[in-house]
Amino acid sequence: MAHYLVTGGCGFIGSHLADRLIGDGHRVTILDDMSTGRLENKPLLAKLVVGDVADPDAVHQAIQGVDGVFHLAAVASVQRSRELWAETHRTNLSGTVTVFEAARSARNGTPVPVVYASSAAVYGDNTATPLREDAATRPLSAYGVDKLGCELHANVAWAIHGVPTTGFRFFNVYGPRQDPSSPYSGVISIFARRVAQGEDVTIFGDGEQVRDFVFVGDVVRFLVKAMERRPQGAEVFNLCTGRPTSLLMLLEVLQELCASRVRRLHQPARAGDIRVSIGDPARLRATFGEGCRFGLLQGLSATLTGEMPR
Repeated sequence: MAHYLVTGGCGFIGSHLADRLIGDGHRVTILDDMSTGRLENKPLLAKLVVGDVADPDAVHQAIQGVDGVFHLAAVASVQRSRELWAETHRTNLSGTVTVFEAARSARNGTPVPVVYASSAAVYGDNTATPLREDAATRPLSAYGVDKLGCELHANVAWAIHGVPTTGFRFFNVYGPRQDPSSPYSGVISIFARRVAQGEDVTIFGDGEQVRDFVFVGDVVRFLVKAMERRPQGAEVFNLCTGRPTSLLMLLEVLQELCASRVRRLHQPARAGDIRVSIGDPARLRATFGEGCRFGLLQGLSATLTGEMPR
């Protein structure tokens, strides 16, 4: 049994990870400022430290004695990073550096591994799809720049301070507990709620934008596998399926699952919106021996029912 810190552990991905770790018999401490996290997401057996991930004192309190850190706390919204540039930068990059620094001496004065969330947003307008990890990084948003900064600081954490890290460039993650009421939520949670309720769906642009949708159950599995592998160095992997899905295709599948037809309302495309974002999972498969297991149909069914498949 190990003891792990999960930052952002009351949020969408973090709470599913905490559930998995508790279910595997590990001890879990959660650090979350509860700005978007929900108390009902916290596993009963997890310890909660309410605090800011960019506050060294809060991180120091939460990290003492752990065997590893899963760093997921972030303002995971490109749009919000545009509206609140400095505030999101503090959480997304300064918070990551704070975690890396605390990890230098978390276990009796010695470093502990950190598995952290990066993002496909680091690729920006790169059209060399499917995107490989060695593709040029050209982020278009402050969010993408901060996530790229996290990767660069992870290199420093390992090379200078001996903190081993594994970063995952999340593509479009979806699943139960994603808040559809937030204007910053992913397209699947918003579409799923509106289709289930028979409401009009707004699409920005023509709907032919293509995304690589990844079910949260696969994300959790690879986070755990990375920690079990004991990171050495500062590796980065795409966390993706490699399978393209257009927004119109996504809407069609949701309507089939809900036996509901809704009206599409088209608005002008948003500035900076990426036309095609598909990842290459070859490095992920080669390193971990497998790729993502959940197809879109199974993942969307779980999202609609709110129940995680086994």
